[in-house]
Amino acid sequence: MTGRAIVGRNAKWAVAASGRLVYGTAVTAPIIITADMGKTDQAWANGLRRAHFPVARNFVDAHITLFHHLPPSHLPEIKSRMVALVADYPAPVAHLADVMLMGSAVAFRIDSPELLSLREELADAFRGLLIPQDEASPKLHITVQNKVEPPVAKALHAHLSSTFRPRPLVISGLSAHYYRGGPWEQIGRWAFRG
Repeated sequence: MTGRAIVGRNAKWAVAASGRLVYGTAVTAPIIITADMGKTDQAWANGLRRAHFPVARNFVDAHITLFHHLPPSHLPEIKSRMVALVADYPAPVAHLADVMLMGSAVAFRIDSPELLSLREELADAFRGLLIPQDEASPKLHITVQNKVEPPVAKALHAHLSSTFRPRPLVISGLSAHYYRGGPWEQIGRWAFRG
């Protein structure tokens, strides 16, 4: 059995071949671009996210979002630009800079002028395709808790801040994912040269 679209008010939702309700199809699901962490840093961030993110809302691994919503109709161009970018540049230098409190969320701020420069190069290439949120330069971060009551976030922020020390963060590549309202569907991963 193949997936089928739902028409009417919920036209962005579809039933996958597995029978699971998913957001969007390959034609309509927006594309998210993330920076990949090295294996050790990814395991560390995933552990914190599993420990502190509400289970019912934790659909994806820890990640560094570069773009929130690129149009799926431009997938061939997106893939081509990702391949070219990682082939032209070594992995960017990055550091975990501090722990951020964002109302009902806690995240680690990332300092990486090199990653921001690469993201800007992609943003220039995608000009005209970007939503307002993606037109602005992001504050790079890894969210480990979100959608909790502010006092809960404040307590975690205080706890993590008490032992935090800035340190290097390995950025190993870039990834593209379809956003489907829950778990993301990976499109591809591209490792930086070297």
